[in-house]
Amino acid sequence: MSQEVSHIYFVPGMAADVSIFENIKLPTNQFSIYTIPWKIPDKEESISEYAKRMCEAVKHDNAVLIGVSFGGIIVQEMSKRMKFRKVIIISSVKSKFELPKRMKIARKTGFYKLLPTSLISKIENWEKLAFGDFAKKRAAMYQRYLSVNDKRYLDWAIKNMVCWDQEKPSDDLIHIHGDKDVVFPIVNIKNCITVEKGTHVMIVNRARWFNKYLPEIINDNLQ
Repeated sequence: MSQEVSHIYFVPGMAADVSIFENIKLPTNQFSIYTIPWKIPDKEESISEYAKRMCEAVKHDNAVLIGVSFGGIIVQEMSKRMKFRKVIIISSVKSKFELPKRMKIARKTGFYKLLPTSLISKIENWEKLAFGDFAKKRAAMYQRYLSVNDKRYLDWAIKNMVCWDQEKPSDDLIHIHGDKDVVFPIVNIKNCITVEKGTHVMIVNRARWFNKYLPEIINDNLQ
């Protein structure tokens, strides 16, 4: 009897291309991998309506949805619009309470509105200017994956990340987080699978960890 294949959909981080998942290799007899690229938001589009449009890319019932960083926020919003077998977030947050203090201040003061979006396409500027220091070596490595430079998208994404209002996450949400994440420091994160020495870009530089453990996490076999 052939094993049923699970359909896995990935959403990348803010401004990132789906190529950030190029090193994710799961057993093809168990999993089919799909990626959902960013769409340019409509003018004044809510995050809920945007998530509804992102759901249009999902062509299978009972799929698994995985989002990285801001993509983790989006997949949680997508799960409010469509039923998924499992939702997993990586290097992300489950509620507004897990956002770092600097983002909460940016929301309260409206500072995020003043960010020149021409700088946002360069992660070393984005991380340093908006959200604190970031390792230059990792930033340079990740730079090649950033391809979404549309000003409307960047303005919209920054606003909806900083101003995300979710207070209570889904009880069955799975959260994978690195203990060296400087964008979303783990000190603010509750109830997660911790990746030792994992950074905010661990989906890229720790792909082997995900290739080893994602099948177990998806199939509820992680010990």
